[in-house]
Amino acid sequence: MTEPLAVLDQAQSTALTLAIQFGPKLLVACLILILGFYVARWLSRMSQRLFARLDLDPTTTQLLERTVRIIVFGLFLIMALQNLGVELLPLIAGLGIAGAGAALAMQGVLSNLAAGLTIIFTRPFRVGDYISIAHEEGEVGTITLFSTTLSHPDLSRVVIPNRKIAGEILHNYGRIRQLNVHVGVAYGTDMNRAIASIEELLHANPKILADPAPLIQVATLADFSVTIAVKPWVKVPDYPAAIGEVNQAILENYRARGIVIPYPQREVRLLPGSA
Repeated sequence: MTEPLAVLDQAQSTALTLAIQFGPKLLVACLILILGFYVARWLSRMSQRLFARLDLDPTTTQLLERTVRIIVFGLFLIMALQNLGVELLPLIAGLGIAGAGAALAMQGVLSNLAAGLTIIFTRPFRVGDYISIAHEEGEVGTITLFSTTLSHPDLSRVVIPNRKIAGEILHNYGRIRQLNVHVGVAYGTDMNRAIASIEELLHANPKILADPAPLIQVATLADFSVTIAVKPWVKVPDYPAAIGEVNQAILENYRARGIVIPYPQREVRLLPGSA
């Protein structure tokens, strides 16, 4: 009976000794972590105000805020561990070995991450831009560390891993696009009248931007017609609808004004005795 009591007394004594020895250090470490949490949050908010003045992309701002918070809290975590007497060099070495193994197992993820950081900081495009890349095109909806999402004109979404974007040829249309409409008129047409009628209908369309000014000019002299190039600018969301509206307006306008839109014709002659 006395032996279990002796073991219990020894355990209580050991626990009391450890509490006296490490209790204050543990309390200080907890206070350091709590202080670090609030300091990191405060600096994150301050950095948010700073980044807002720099007119950075929302994705970049969010990434930088998180980076500031992690770095600041990481410094306070190191201080807390040092206060507890933890040897940091063996811990860092162990984390390095584990990190190397994880890097080999997550090459695809890390390549997406590296490409995402490149996209975020070099900013070849922003949210809202209309881009074409890797046989896909659409309006940039979101940019994350691992992928970029495009909103397709057919209302579908295309998710592209960032590693597929880095190093590829990218066509960034920006936030406005230029229509490229061609219409042919007969050779006997008054070209000034034909071009003026197009200018009028473009001016009447609210989707067509006044600045940059639309480009209307004779493009080619074809076999059966004179081709007029019509290249107005529209906002990216208006692009699909504007193409149809401009084509229909030109057709109806030319019909109303008696301007002929010719089409290829072939004349077949039967020679005597060939039938």
